[in-house]
Amino acid sequence: MDAWRMDPTFAMCEALVDGAELSSLAGGPFDVRAVVAGVRPETKDGFLLDEVPWTHFPQGDRVREAVHLLHTRDSPVSDGTGVVGGMCANDMRAAAALAVPFLIRIATDARHPHRADALAETSSPARAGHFGVASRKELLLHRGDTRYNDDYDDYGVEVTGYPAGWSVTAARAAITADTALLQPLLDDPDPIIRIDAAYALATATDRDHSVRTAFRTRLAAEQDPIVRAALVLATAEATRAHPHPATTTWVREQWRDRTQAPEVCLAAAIGWLCLTDGAAPNDLRATVDHLATDERAHVMEALPWMVFAGGSGETGLQRCVRTMLHPELPEPDDDPWALLL
Repeated sequence: MDAWRMDPTFAMCEALVDGAELSSLAGGPFDVRAVVAGVRPETKDGFLLDEVPWTHFPQGDRVREAVHLLHTRDSPVSDGTGVVGGMCANDMRAAAALAVPFLIRIATDARHPHRADALAETSSPARAGHFGVASRKELLLHRGDTRYNDDYDDYGVEVTGYPAGWSVTAARAAITADTALLQPLLDDPDPIIRIDAAYALATATDRDHSVRTAFRTRLAAEQDPIVRAALVLATAEATRAHPHPATTTWVREQWRDRTQAPEVCLAAAIGWLCLTDGAAPNDLRATVDHLATDERAHVMEALPWMVFAGGSGETGLQRCVRTMLHPELPEPDDDPWALLL
């Protein structure tokens, strides 16, 4: 952190803490949203990393080096995507957002040995405050657009003092700009790639519903029940950001369809609850209570939504069921090792 205090962006963050107006800094050289928007396509495609002002943001030089090593395949994956994931886990996303376009291009390289790891980290900067979150209100929530205004209270600030909403918005914009690269990954032979592509695409701005349409198109051909569950959750997440009553009805039909795999029914039930605010109907409660076995809860940990929703000794599915349908039950004691036993 001492090195970060020498960075010019620290002065910006310190000024914000002291009461400066964020709007006066919007669009400037330390606004990661503006920086991401200004990265040329040729810079992304050619991995011209020196054209990106990494050092304007906390630990940016470390992220730049990690992207370089990952791209050139000269590094263990822990030194590449692990840097991005670690920084997001430590609530420092600004520089990680700059890595998103490059992670996407590594993920689309079928010959790259770490493409799956790159794709898994692509959406990490695009989600904030989601660890252990399993409520109907917040599990699939995309908060307000904070592109060029000073309202960032929905996300608050990162540990450095940098506005977290700016980082998240920049990462989502980067994913949105490259949806044409990510969508073909929904048809990848590797089911893990298909799941993580859906997870990343679910954060894209989808005002024309093209991403949601891609999810539905892939679902029509998908045979793997866990991937099908991912596509349903991704559809629900996209619909949470861009409401579409017909899609909400379609999600309801999925959990009521007894021909669907149990994992799909459970994903649809959770997705539908996040899209509505009325009392859960009795048939949904009965379906979830019947299908949400401990064994199935562990199977569904293959879904990143469930991985990040878990906590306090519960799997993501268990936590979602308790939080959404049985809020009267107490939260388990916080035992970080419980899921490893």
